[in-house]
Amino acid sequence: VQLVESGGGLVQPGGSLRLSCVVRGFSVNTYDMSWYRQAPGQERELVASVTAGIPRTKYEDSVKDRFTISRSNAKNTVYLQMNTLKPQDTAMYFCSTRMGYTDYWGQGTQVIVSS
Repeated sequence: VQLVESGGGLVQPGGSLRLSCVVRGFSVNTYDMSWYRQAPGQERELVASVTAGIPRTKYEDSVKDRFTISRSNAKNTVYLQMNTLKPQDTAMYFCSTRMGYTDYWGQGTQVIVSS
């Protein structure tokens, strides 16, 4: 199992970014997939998740109506579209899945929202 994130960077407040998580080793529609983030000195928090099979999504309150999680079964990739970014969205963003009792994580992609 391998999760490879990309798409982070420096963006001004109000801007947008799309994060990608390429999944290797299993089909992206067979397990729930999640995006987490961790800001310096803070605990890792769940940002968004999408269920396996028929996709149902959930969001952390502060990102509702700004972020959208989606997946492409054809590309075996999970996305996080982030709009109207705020400085408090600055964090390392991680893709994750759980198989049984094992959590798998990518290496993360850094998002910095600053003017």
